[in-house]
Amino acid sequence: MLWIKTLHIVFVTSWFAGLFYLPRIFVNLAQTRDAATTACLLGMATRLYRFMTMLAIVAVAAGLWLFLLYDLGRGQAWMHAKLLFVLLLIGYHCACGRMLGRFASGRNTHSHTFYRWFNEVPVILLVIIVALVVVRPF
Repeated sequence: MLWIKTLHIVFVTSWFAGLFYLPRIFVNLAQTRDAATTACLLGMATRLYRFMTMLAIVAVAAGLWLFLLYDLGRGQAWMHAKLLFVLLLIGYHCACGRMLGRFASGRNTHSHTFYRWFNEVPVILLVIIVALVVVRPF
């Protein structure tokens, strides 16, 4: 079980690194008007999103493994709340993919300021999820 926990923590941490960085690329994409810079940033963002998705799959799979096979937190309110915020995090990940698609097709409608605020969402989710796991407030 400790190896699965280790795997879960490492892949969640790696996934979050991508979730913190991808919207920063979006900020730069929203600000640039240079075609070469846009192409470079889109390439970076696309590769990062693909890699993040693989990290997310392993992180979620390891978490489900812990939840289902080792009965960690099942039936406890803190775990239900954590799962809700993990679902919101997955939704955020998918929203990043949709935004990347809009950038790739030249249909971005948001400013760099929007993406600066959008970049704060995973920070808030991380704080909530870690607090729920460590403090177990319910």
